Amino acid sequence: MTPTDAQQRRRLLLAAAAGTLVTALGGTAVLAGDDPRAKERRPDGRPRLPPGQRLLSSLKPMGGEPGDPSAAAWRLRVHGEVERPFEVDFRELLALPQADLAVDVHCVTGWSCFDVKATGVLVRELAKKAGVKAAARHVIFEAAHGYTANVRLAEALRPGVMIAHRLHDRAISRSHGAPVRGLVPDLYFWKSAKWITGVRFVAKDEPGYWETRGYHNHADPWTEERYS
Repeated sequence: MTPTDAQQRRRLLLAAAAGTLVTALGGTAVLAGDDPRAKERRPDGRPRLPPGQRLLSSLKPMGGEPGDPSAAAWRLRVHGEVERPFEVDFRELLALPQADLAVDVHCVTGWSCFDVKATGVLVRELAKKAGVKAAARHVIFEAAHGYTANVRLAEALRPGVMIAHRLHDRAISRSHGAPVRGLVPDLYFWKSAKWITGVRFVAKDEPGYWETRGYHNHADPWTEERYS
């Protein structure tokens, strides 16, 4: 690292600590600590910005092993503890009831992004179409290369949880999970599986990829359920 780079990094860190608006390394803007939205409350009374989080101006992709980004090749399987398992391709997904939402996203690494505009199909619509059985208690989001993330059924059926195919009125990029990704806004971001291929309803919980590697099984940002 050159002296110029070191000085720039130090200025950025000092500015962030002071709560001013800066541009972080890699081009993602870090919003000031005095941004009025950070002081807002949710309808449930919890602070809009969970503890230990900082605001970013745009959604970070957060890596992962990419799946096939082709919409033509994509399929979603809805199965498990359901009366009517089914599979849809990308065109059939677009024919299902669509939801346009603005949601807040929170990453376990300590950043949040407010008002992420997403378009897709709510998981509860998929559940309704499949006829979820009474035995179901959890949802397993299945993705490329065997990645899975587990979510309690009641939380997976919340209004903001969806299988999204657009972010901010644009087709999802490959780095964000093209052509389709899961979105579970009230839990830490690793629960929002990218390159999603299946939604499986199960009676018994099945901890997923990160949960079996030391991350918290539930992942509530407001109680900082980061690690088990």
